[in-house]
Amino acid sequence: MSSFLRAENLGKVYPLPKGELQVFRGLDFELEAGDIVAVMGMSGVGKTTFLNLLGALDRPSEGTVYLEGEDLFSRDADSLARIRNRKIGFVFQFFHLLPEFTALENLSLPLMIGGLERKKALGKGAGILEEVGLADKADCRPAQLSGGEQQRIAVARALVNDPRLLLADEPTGNLDWKTGEHMLDLLLDLHRKRGLSSVVVTHNDKVAGFCRKRYIMERGELKRMD
Repeated sequence: MSSFLRAENLGKVYPLPKGELQVFRGLDFELEAGDIVAVMGMSGVGKTTFLNLLGALDRPSEGTVYLEGEDLFSRDADSLARIRNRKIGFVFQFFHLLPEFTALENLSLPLMIGGLERKKALGKGAGILEEVGLADKADCRPAQLSGGEQQRIAVARALVNDPRLLLADEPTGNLDWKTGEHMLDLLLDLHRKRGLSSVVVTHNDKVAGFCRKRYIMERGELKRMD
């Protein structure tokens, strides 16, 4: 397999009123095409910050990230937004569904933001909704859905633009283990069917066990576990 996503000498520092907070520096990471990798570590070590840099939601203080050989941070903000919309799917611990919209509308929003007309966006969204087993929940609003159903909608939204890269931040963190296990089975099935390259951030050994490779982040360093 070839290198699909690569981080080189990645570092992030946040300015504070009295000095700086260095989250990490000098991190190297590589994701091969078609692979699924877990990044583990205790809360607060910088896992989410690292994932946000990989997905170009934030800019590093040093180093860069290459997606399919392209230096993401050589791009301006508008170009990065287009890349995120077309190539990267995000699944967050907190579902971030808009309460005033239906399940179908929520997952179709990335398509409409990308310029697809509403009718076509909803039509494609309906297909993804069926793929995650929630076709009968299309007209429900988030408050009418269980936590597991909301997370499925969030997964469907991450995939509606047919991304190549999937980044999941504690995707089972707000779910009981039985529901979380079903969610992981769904993610793995979609990962295989869609030929995704995926990074899953977690502090849970059971979740990491679903992935082919594991890394541990501690004391500002990222190390391969197996």
